[in-house]
Amino acid sequence: MLLLLSMTATAQGIADDGVLVIVEDSVETEADEVAVDTVAIDFQAMAVDSALVWPRNVTLRLERLLESKIFQTSHVGLMVYDLSADSVLFAHNERQLMRPASTMKMINAVSALDRLGGSFLFRTRLLTTGEVDTLRTLRGNIYLAGGMDPLFNIDDIRAFVESIRLQGVDTIRGNVCADQTMKDANIWGEGWCWDDDNPDLVPLLIGGKNEFLKVFCKELRRAGITLVGDTVQTATPTSARLICSRTHTIDQVLQRMLKESDNLFAECLFYQLATVSGQRGPASSKGARTVINQLIKKVGLTPANYYIADGSGLSLYNYVSPELEVKMLRYAWDNDNISTHLLPALPLAGVDGTLSSRMTKTAAQGNVRAKTGTVMGVSSLAGYCVAANGHQLCFSIMNMGIRKAQTGRTFQDRVCEALCGK
Repeated sequence: MLLLLSMTATAQGIADDGVLVIVEDSVETEADEVAVDTVAIDFQAMAVDSALVWPRNVTLRLERLLESKIFQTSHVGLMVYDLSADSVLFAHNERQLMRPASTMKMINAVSALDRLGGSFLFRTRLLTTGEVDTLRTLRGNIYLAGGMDPLFNIDDIRAFVESIRLQGVDTIRGNVCADQTMKDANIWGEGWCWDDDNPDLVPLLIGGKNEFLKVFCKELRRAGITLVGDTVQTATPTSARLICSRTHTIDQVLQRMLKESDNLFAECLFYQLATVSGQRGPASSKGARTVINQLIKKVGLTPANYYIADGSGLSLYNYVSPELEVKMLRYAWDNDNISTHLLPALPLAGVDGTLSSRMTKTAAQGNVRAKTGTVMGVSSLAGYCVAANGHQLCFSIMNMGIRKAQTGRTFQDRVCEALCGK
């Protein structure tokens, strides 16, 4: 059953993983506190017979957690897969379509590592069609070709400017041209809420902001280079020669995208997928979706059963299932070229990222590596852990219809503790 919420927002708040969510009330009511505590009480009441053999002791814990009163008013999909035994350990509503929130970033990351590879570079280029004369003047246009690199920063801009200065230039008689043709003109993702704090999705970024031309021209002046021309937006001609190129690795992007759940970083990776989709024209969400759908088919599921709208999970149009997320996690685990990049970038429970304060002082601390997710009415968690018997597990938990994100997080933490504990 697909559960849809209709609420009137009266306040805004930032979720644990950096996603702006609309909350109905910034103060928890007594009913909210009871709902959260119910999960804790249920977990504490689990007097599991120590004589029970693994995995029966684990499945019993999970069954009892599902008896919580929070599910009188909410819905959960859950799947746990034993990677060591290559079998399903536990499943509940695992094929229900749900909004993944920021666990969509995990699907995005696996798809990107599979298609682009772990050596992929985000690249921004500085080019020109001009030549430097004896008067230290560059006669011709400068082109800034964007590659949608979320890590491009002021140091990179200054490296561009310095590369011009080192050619003996103190004057540019031509235009400074911003080449934004790598991507389509949509600056927001499909299905994003207009009142969220959405990042601008443009190919030329500086410090994550859409201020590239302004900062570049400021740095030209700072370096004593005079611009005798305008700033315009146009494509780079094939005749332009490269002056300087700045790059950042996919691992650098994955670290912030997954550890801190950065939405802009996720979308920048998402649109890199579109560039290898085989579709003509600028990168688009349709192109990126095509690539992810190819992987969905590759892991044995039917792409038409799901909908991928963006790479960050901000969109209200995303619909996946716990089964799909587990399939993606299994695929990543079986491919060293993916897992060696994915695993270090996932938040580690009780240690770092969006899981730094969760599952502390439990068997899950320092054990669970997983991506969190939060949007209004949805809380999710998907990743890996090691069971008490040494078996490697992967899991996906999606809570929907919850008024407070903490209710879902508490349930997810209890599930992980149940999986990791003796």
